Amino acid sequence: MPDFLSHPPPDSFAASLSALLGTLPASVLLIGAVAFGLIIGSFLNVVVHRVPIMLERAWRADISELTGQPAGETPTGRYNLWLPRSACPHCAHTLKAWENIPLLSYVLLRGRCSHCHARVSLRYPLLELASALCAVASLLTFGPNGMALAAFGLCATLLAMSAIDIDTHLLPDSMTLPLLWAGLIVNFNGTFASLPDAVLGAIAGYLVLWCVHWLFRLVRGIEGMGYGDFKLLAALGAWLGWAALPQIVLLAAVAGAATGLAATGIGRMRFEEPLPFGPFLATAGAITLFFGTPLYLALGS
Repeated sequence: MPDFLSHPPPDSFAASLSALLGTLPASVLLIGAVAFGLIIGSFLNVVVHRVPIMLERAWRADISELTGQPAGETPTGRYNLWLPRSACPHCAHTLKAWENIPLLSYVLLRGRCSHCHARVSLRYPLLELASALCAVASLLTFGPNGMALAAFGLCATLLAMSAIDIDTHLLPDSMTLPLLWAGLIVNFNGTFASLPDAVLGAIAGYLVLWCVHWLFRLVRGIEGMGYGDFKLLAALGAWLGWAALPQIVLLAAVAGAATGLAATGIGRMRFEEPLPFGPFLATAGAITLFFGTPLYLALGS
């Protein structure tokens, strides 16, 4: 892996900050990365739980406005990523501060609500742990600078979108489109790819899966892929450049096919049942972010 200062940021403020952080012991930086990753992971759990609910409320409001019919029983009060306070989904018990400590609260409470003792989904600590691992990987790969922060931001967003896709089979535009624009902005000075490569990556990423979607529809008469997948691959192209797309698509396709066959073989899903493709694209994108394109080297050797 590259050393901590192998990728100095271009501007003087970021360079000064990188130099300051570079004076800290590696152990302190790693502990800070773990803590930061866990905190962000806790917030990602809120995103995964609330964004689908927020989208459903918005859809109901839009339908009500278009049809002139009441939206049905929609809870009143503000509901966003900040309000109301986190609560148990089973008994609505408002969580105290000590019940919201990433990972530690789950262990202390033995994975159950302190009020109703209902089991808390294992997804919560796993997402927090995955976020911490992404923070550490970003630090070790790119060093204590803006590049590492950008890489972690990409990974955190991919984690949240993957979890939402698994739960709902949706990749919200409110997340895929900002991620695409963020990739172009980050690469304005060639952080992960040159700006022309990033623009071409966004275009090619969308068109590749759009063509697959319509080819599948012409051959089999059904939709084999959602539009959210197009936008996610476009976002990955904007972050990593067009040259990364073949590896991302190949890794995602192989992993998705293997998972689908395995799940069908053990009876966990039916052959015709759709499998969310977003998590496989996200994983392939993260692999390419941290390891480059080793598949090209393997194929060329």
